[in-house]
Amino acid sequence: MPPFRPRSGGFFVIDMPDSLLFWILGALALFWFVGAYNRIVRLRSAALQGYAALDAALLRQLDFVQARVAEAPPAPAVPNGAAAEASLQAAASQLVTLLGATRLKPLDPAGIAALATALHVMLGAWQRLYPDSVVSFEADGTLSRPAPLAAREDAAAGSAPIAWPEPSAAAEIARSQFNLAVAQYNAAIAQFPALLVAWIMQLRPAAALR
Repeated sequence: MPPFRPRSGGFFVIDMPDSLLFWILGALALFWFVGAYNRIVRLRSAALQGYAALDAALLRQLDFVQARVAEAPPAPAVPNGAAAEASLQAAASQLVTLLGATRLKPLDPAGIAALATALHVMLGAWQRLYPDSVVSFEADGTLSRPAPLAAREDAAAGSAPIAWPEPSAAAEIARSQFNLAVAQYNAAIAQFPALLVAWIMQLRPAAALR
């Protein structure tokens, strides 16, 4: 039977499927899609909020580094102190640039990877210039240990807390919270059938800051 039937007076009516089950299943599928999409969006928003807190914490670390370089000369025991200071200033400037770029796309894996590289370059330059002025914290904010220069390799791989110039746990806490939010978002869009929603809405995986 055609879906449109003529009626008297020249009007047409639409034949609806006779099965109530068809409409129930259609409504359930729609509700599921909307619910899955809203959950993914909430997790994505949490990751974005986590990056905003991380960005603020990294800026405070940068302010601390730049103020210290402007106020205090390198330790006398540091060889080629002037060159090391210039290297630190260049690394800090590069990090400022990449923070500005990453702020536009906080969940872009390539941007986060570049930011992580610049961050560890700056931290390495700081540790060479001020080897006694680094400290690391656990993800909950408790003091981890004074971090030697070699620890930055483990931190870059994500297996240890990062050693920060400013003696504050804020940056490590923010990094941990951002990484957790990213992991939850990535897990959500990788699960079937929610991955179909992510594919339809073009939602891509994010990257943690290691």
